[in-house]
Amino acid sequence: LKDIEFIRSNYYNKLEIARFDSNVDKYVGYTEFGVKQAEYFNSIPSYIGAMKAQREAYCQHNIGVY
Repeated sequence: LKDIEFIRSNYYNKLEIARFDSNVDKYVGYTEFGVKQAEYFNSIPSYIGAMKAQREAYCQHNIGVY
């Protein structure tokens, strides 16, 4: 499970604005608006905890599928 990466990307108009990466354990913004979104999401500990839990819930469950 250590080499598995969970990524959740937010797009607007086909442009990636922000991304949660389980290796970094936080949101990273790629546009001006995305940086603001990332700062907001990172300021909510329960939301970041839920994103971290998605790695185990989603990725570990599907290891044998692929």
